[in-house]
Amino acid sequence: MTRIGYIVGSLAEGSINRHVAQAISSLAPEGVEFVELSYAKLPQYSYDLDANYPAEASEWKEAIEGVDGVIIVTPEYLRSIPGSLKNALDFASRPWGSNSFNGKPVAIAGASVGAIGTAAAQQHLRAILGHLNAPTLGQPEVFLKFDADDFGANGEINNPAVLALLEGFVTAAVAHVRQYATVTA
Repeated sequence: MTRIGYIVGSLAEGSINRHVAQAISSLAPEGVEFVELSYAKLPQYSYDLDANYPAEASEWKEAIEGVDGVIIVTPEYLRSIPGSLKNALDFASRPWGSNSFNGKPVAIAGASVGAIGTAAAQQHLRAILGHLNAPTLGQPEVFLKFDADDFGANGEINNPAVLALLEGFVTAAVAHVRQYATVTA
């Protein structure tokens, strides 16, 4: 069984990226399990915490380390990633020398009501993941212009074009994770 964690870049329960992440997880092929990796309980990062790492941060790191790969579905805030997602990535990479993303395959998607989706945020996220030594899926890119009518209440996808896009993304993401994964079940 391939276990892929998904991270929703927004902490909002009603986030459109949460809808997209749930739709992506509903497309898991046979032999793949998607699990949400939540960082909602993390405090604000400070290197002062490195000496006595918070339990929530240790659990966050263990959750990342316990999956074969990660999909991050993020909104775009001010042409970048949300501060809460950056905080979670900071915790995942600390204390120094214990980067939980080191070698962890990652795929990125995002949705916005704007025409360019989350292109700028994803570029910033790619730069961070490159520094964390996380092999990141290059194609297909998913800069989804969100339309609520495309998604049902339970994660189903009502628009055939969006379904095809996300099916292609899931297929590529699973192949990417299986190519680079170092975790064994």
